[in-house]
Amino acid sequence: MAKKRGLDALGNLAGKRVLVRVDFNVPIDGGRVEDDFRIRSAVPTITRIVEQGGRAILMSHLGRPDGKPDPEASLKPVAETLAKILGKRVAFSPAATGPDAEAAARKLANGEVLVLENVRFEPGEKKNDPAFSQALAKLGEVYVNDAFGTCHRKDASVVGVPKLLPAAAGYLVEAEVVHLSPLRDGTAPRPFVVVLGGAKLADKIPVIEALIPRVDSILVGGGMAYTLLKAQGRRIGASRCDDALAGTAQKILEKARERGQSGKSGFILPVDHQVARGLDDLAGYDVVEGDVPDGLMGLDVGPASIAIFLHHLRGAKTVFWNGPLGVFEKPPFNQGTWALATYLAFRGAVTRTVVGGGDSASAVRQLGIAERMSFVSTGGGASLEFVQGVDLPGIAALPDA
Repeated sequence: MAKKRGLDALGNLAGKRVLVRVDFNVPIDGGRVEDDFRIRSAVPTITRIVEQGGRAILMSHLGRPDGKPDPEASLKPVAETLAKILGKRVAFSPAATGPDAEAAARKLANGEVLVLENVRFEPGEKKNDPAFSQALAKLGEVYVNDAFGTCHRKDASVVGVPKLLPAAAGYLVEAEVVHLSPLRDGTAPRPFVVVLGGAKLADKIPVIEALIPRVDSILVGGGMAYTLLKAQGRRIGASRCDDALAGTAQKILEKARERGQSGKSGFILPVDHQVARGLDDLAGYDVVEGDVPDGLMGLDVGPASIAIFLHHLRGAKTVFWNGPLGVFEKPPFNQGTWALATYLAFRGAVTRTVVGGGDSASAVRQLGIAERMSFVSTGGGASLEFVQGVDLPGIAALPDA
């Protein structure tokens, strides 16, 4: 993949209106930001712009408001949180485009920051409507994409606007590409082990198929494991299973077997499980080996599986981890994820661990060990697509260096 033009290549930004696509899609409860990781991740780019005397105009989506205003998805609380992080006033525009947004952008002085309202309040954003791209472009003189987590989308603010203004990648997007590229292009130090979890196998099928030939081991946990275990002939009780993917699961297992017979890859599924009747019904809670009893759900890996996973990670030089091994938000089904995260943190000196965003990133932040990882990505879906070799539209839209 060609290196893209970066923020520094835009030259002196003093006095310029810099339209920045950020990823401020953060959890909000009762008007309060619950996790500011993505906001803080954009601070280096914002700081660079304002320290040069540029006028930073920030646009983002939040949630899925389906092209119409939704007070619950307003970016106003995000603007307030950003002001606290930056230690300076941050203006907020109740509109993303139009006369009011244009007036707010013109009103900015050098070194000031403006947050626009949720771009997904407008139907043109998801449709990549050229007219909406034009309306956004009117707000700035140059464009910066610092929203890696949305680079796999073909939205107007991601792929439409950079066609209309001088464009560059922000510091976060540059860092994501630098840290994820070795996993994508085969230059990561070996042994290279991938840990995949989460609820849905469908989300991970492309990356599994892409990585089986390229890595030394793939360790699979989370709800997605049960579709694969059922395809192996295991009984999985009432565990989550996508029967529509049975044929695909069989093909994945066959591909893994062929790879394993050549001695080049391991494909490891859980051998024991923490089970209960449900997340809110701990009746029948137990640790079981092999099959899951009827009426019970597998909600986390068991201790034997954890031991096997850690054994495969012991000699790893590179680890890519995306997705929790169990329902980590709900004790006691957080034990597998916590054990994995803690082990990888303590191996920081000898293993390069890249955490692929999403819930696995939330887990390491909750444990307070994110700094012990080599890199924590801001993009769950985007990091998966990038690592499997997909050219992300948001990055492709930027000019080459």
